[in-house]
Amino acid sequence: MTRFFIFLSILAFTAGCASVFTANCDKPKSKKGNEYVVLVSRTVASDTAWNAVAQALRTKHNAALFVFEEAPRAALEYLRAERPRYVAIVEMPENLNRDYIIDAHRMSRELDDDIYADYLWGVISGYDAESAMRMVTNSVEPLVVKNAVATIMETNSAKWFDRYGYVDDHTAGLWGEKKGPGEPVVNGNIPREQVLRKFTDLYAAYDPDLVLTAAHATEKNLEMPFSLGDLRPRDGRLYADDHFTGEKWDLVGSGKRKVYFAIGNCLIGNFLNMRDCMAAAWINGENAAVMSGYVVTTWHGRNGWGGLKYWLTTPGRYTLPQAVYLNQQDLLYQLNEWAPDIIREKFDYDSNYFYAQSETIRKLAAAVGGNPTKDQLGFWHDRDVLAYYGDPKWDVRLQQIPEENDFTVSSRTQRNRVTITIQTKPNFSLERMAGDGFKEEHVLDLPFSYFFPERLENPRLAAGQSWKAAVSKDFLLIYDPGFEPGKTYTIVLETDK
Repeated sequence: MTRFFIFLSILAFTAGCASVFTANCDKPKSKKGNEYVVLVSRTVASDTAWNAVAQALRTKHNAALFVFEEAPRAALEYLRAERPRYVAIVEMPENLNRDYIIDAHRMSRELDDDIYADYLWGVISGYDAESAMRMVTNSVEPLVVKNAVATIMETNSAKWFDRYGYVDDHTAGLWGEKKGPGEPVVNGNIPREQVLRKFTDLYAAYDPDLVLTAAHATEKNLEMPFSLGDLRPRDGRLYADDHFTGEKWDLVGSGKRKVYFAIGNCLIGNFLNMRDCMAAAWINGENAAVMSGYVVTTWHGRNGWGGLKYWLTTPGRYTLPQAVYLNQQDLLYQLNEWAPDIIREKFDYDSNYFYAQSETIRKLAAAVGGNPTKDQLGFWHDRDVLAYYGDPKWDVRLQQIPEENDFTVSSRTQRNRVTITIQTKPNFSLERMAGDGFKEEHVLDLPFSYFFPERLENPRLAAGQSWKAAVSKDFLLIYDPGFEPGKTYTIVLETDK
């Protein structure tokens, strides 16, 4: 049964109720609740311009809306009742910081008793309400990513892109470009002092749908590789600051909507309770409809590089929010296999956690029964610290690579049984499904993954199957599947009616 919501003035409601809400904040009458929930702070709901952003998002998704007083955690019981598949938090930059994002991650796993996130979520924010509104409107229509610019060398094959430009973070002065579909990447070398100018020139020339970076950064700057210059925020926009010449110039783009994925940068996803930060400048000045990055200093990189790996490995199969979500659930499954006693423990980012006798290391060592590995510490460190700014339901994908589209997945439901069928083509590659070794030092091999077209009620492997699986209401992961070319495989799930 669909719930009806009545728009009333925010002053007409008691604390905790929403400006779009049933009059008594009770639990939903329908079993499924609302697929999409918008959470807004009281400061957002009380501000005319910011509240308009929340109302636009609510209208866009026919969503429920809940106003919280101080932190999203106040909506936890409401979310347990609604059981949404998507949650968006509309928030002013002055209220966003590291601990806000970390707790939002933790809260996303607390609607039920399993270890997995119970919904896909993102934060809608920006330099001001106008830029936050663009984040909403820019994600109405799907986007297929075709052009990209990067400061990393891992995507230098550029097979995913029609046009591409990069400066290399492994060899100072190395750069390259792909000028059109089917053309090779042409590499070149420039003096070190020209790297910043080259990046901004490539950015202007290739008009990217996607920007990928992984150099050093803070909330106030993005360094070019080898600290050869910076991008910095100023009044909601980005400018270049050349370390060699002392020159400064504005970053110039077309203004079209884009994705900025800061897969390996420290701190760049942290608003730090201020408007004048890198995240806000990318959203406002460069019209990033998605901005994703770390809110802490990062060293392992599983969450950022893993999200990218899921997106790149089967191009076109997943939206970016789905890829980021699946990577995080994969991380949780593996961390739980290693150290179930710390799966719900907070990581202490304020300590010297590398110190052999630190409380962090002692806890992890006790959980794994010995000296923890780099991956075990790194997975725990990365679990809750990648911010996703953008609509978690936006259909933004890479374009398909036909020769790599080497398997199909379909599902059929009969009563309380769901049969998932995987058909591999003659050109199927299990190595490609596992990620072809992409950033393997951080991410490890990928399992077979499937994001369910519709949410399932308490799915679990039916009896008599030997798959090593992670399964929850929104996804299925199969580890070491052993698929071979030209074959058909079935996985049967039982669900509650």
